[in-house]
Amino acid sequence: MERITLAGGVSLSRIVYGMWRLGDDPDTSSGHIMAKIEACLEQGITSMDHADIYGGYTVEGLFGQATRNKGLRDRMEIISKCGIIAPVGDYGSARLKHYNTSRQHITASVERSLRLLGTDRIDLLLIHRPDPFMDFDEAGQALDEVVSSGKVRAVGVSNFRPWDTALLQSRMKVPLVVNQIELSLQECRPFSNGDLSEIQRANMRAMAWSPLGGGALMREGGKLGETLGRLAAQQDVDRSAVAVAWLLAHPAGVLPVMGTNSIARIKGLSQALRVKISREDWFELYAAAQGREVP
Repeated sequence: MERITLAGGVSLSRIVYGMWRLGDDPDTSSGHIMAKIEACLEQGITSMDHADIYGGYTVEGLFGQATRNKGLRDRMEIISKCGIIAPVGDYGSARLKHYNTSRQHITASVERSLRLLGTDRIDLLLIHRPDPFMDFDEAGQALDEVVSSGKVRAVGVSNFRPWDTALLQSRMKVPLVVNQIELSLQECRPFSNGDLSEIQRANMRAMAWSPLGGGALMREGGKLGETLGRLAAQQDVDRSAVAVAWLLAHPAGVLPVMGTNSIARIKGLSQALRVKISREDWFELYAAAQGREVP
């Protein structure tokens, strides 16, 4: 499995396994979760993407129970996110969903995630959403502190626009190394609206959430569906492998975050790495997704 080394020195597998839907699986037993993790590790998919809020604040605990004392920690990189407060679980007393990027909350969230995950470090911590009430000086200080403490190895953001990222970085000593954004053949805007360009300019990496458009690309009809199907047939893979390979082919070094609960589909995630996407293939898919050829 190809690996990507971030500006802060953390190395991630090129394909990341996302835990967003882990709590939605009817079987959340430790044995079943371990089967998913082992299916990832067998392919070299070692980076596991969490957020404190996933599964109504339950997924980190489920993962920690499954992996505790299994000797797996040094075989994985753990990514997590914080900053969203929803009135469920540990935050059931909240009156409404909101964001909290205060120093106190970021610090407490790290401690909570470490405890639930059963680890002494988070490899990559992201602020989950841009907070319109953010004190950038305070949030930046908190991120610097969790890195200097050794509890977090590197930090980044998620769903941030370029100006939010630049402002937060201006208040920090350590680099922001990742912006996790929605990016797929269903959501192409970052390729042209400046988001991906700014990520590269800032020496960051883009992680792509929902790289299959929430599964819509598997059902897509029309020109895009026909093109995906033809390229998939030519290389004896399924359409999802082509859609992911389209992201992998981009010179920005995008890291797709794959979130399936199907062990059979997890075992096939690395198929995308053997799909060859030429420049013309890339633009054919891009044009089909846009519904028009490039100007």
